[in-house]
Amino acid sequence: MPNIRFEKIEKSFGSVRVLSPIDLDLAAGEFTVLVGPSGCGKSTTLRILAGLESPNAGEIYFDGNPINHLAPKDRDVAMVFQDYALYPHMNIAKNMSFALRLRRAPKAEIRNRVQRVAETLNIAHLLDRRPAELSGGQRQRVAMGRALVRDTSTFLFDEPLSNLDANLRARMRTELAEMRDRLHKNMIYVTHDQTEAMTLGQRIVVMSEGEIRQQGTPEDLFRHPANKFVAGFIGSPKMNFLSGEFVMEGDRLWVQGDGYRLPLSERTHARLAAHHSRSVDIGIRPSAFGAEQAGGAPIRLDLVVSEYLGTHSVLVTRCGASEVLVEHQSVSPPRPGTTMTFGVKPDDIMLFDAATARTL
Repeated sequence: MPNIRFEKIEKSFGSVRVLSPIDLDLAAGEFTVLVGPSGCGKSTTLRILAGLESPNAGEIYFDGNPINHLAPKDRDVAMVFQDYALYPHMNIAKNMSFALRLRRAPKAEIRNRVQRVAETLNIAHLLDRRPAELSGGQRQRVAMGRALVRDTSTFLFDEPLSNLDANLRARMRTELAEMRDRLHKNMIYVTHDQTEAMTLGQRIVVMSEGEIRQQGTPEDLFRHPANKFVAGFIGSPKMNFLSGEFVMEGDRLWVQGDGYRLPLSERTHARLAAHHSRSVDIGIRPSAFGAEQAGGAPIRLDLVVSEYLGTHSVLVTRCGASEVLVEHQSVSPPRPGTTMTFGVKPDDIMLFDAATARTL
């Protein structure tokens, strides 16, 4: 398995710049997820790696060897597409073995590889059927099987679960995670779904507007986002943001805004010594709202909608003019229209520069 390095890769379509110069190093054997909103450049990055698009500038290296000049078939990569891309006139066995037959591999080897991969993906009983006779989840397994049969060093997944229903997506995420742990190959996975990114990725690369905003483990991105974009994109339900300003009273630092006033920790006070502006955006995750007596500063929120999910509710509330989401553990959902008081611990408040959106 090679180490993969993107060096100052750029891509434009006409006058539209899709990728600013990006630098990215992917360790051998790592499951890397490229995640971001539609149009951020993640699929283009994957297609450039596969050789389906050519960069306008920059180079990609496998173990230090440049590969831009290589045709897709010579890059030792296999790709799983969003729309499955199966041949409708071929049965499943022939779809899975197509690349091997093009390479004129021995028939016994083709048969053994197809059978072994089909059993791994639980589709061995479907080998004589055609794609039209399969469900969406079965077709997705076939598309994955076609890639796995090639036994390449690097597997590329371009939003492979986006066409599946919610229950099937959850099951396929589990199967992908098991496959990740079993195969020990380079796997690069593109998605706009941060839940897929968090549950599958050993490393996540967050992209926006053709740039890499941050990369790291799921825990790093969730607990230590580098900027407001990453903080808002990673985590479900999404982080709440409120505008505010610093207020110093005696030796205690507070942040206040429309409808709230919260104390900051001494550790945060020390970090802000070099910050000259009083304006700030604060971030509070929905899970950070607790009982008022749990040691947190009180904040009063007006309940608008309660989304009851069984074991807990997601509350849509108002703090001044801003919408605030709260994860609320309760047997029964509270009634809309009530005013509720929660506690927020100082260490659970994230601060972002109001001008640059960087984490303070």
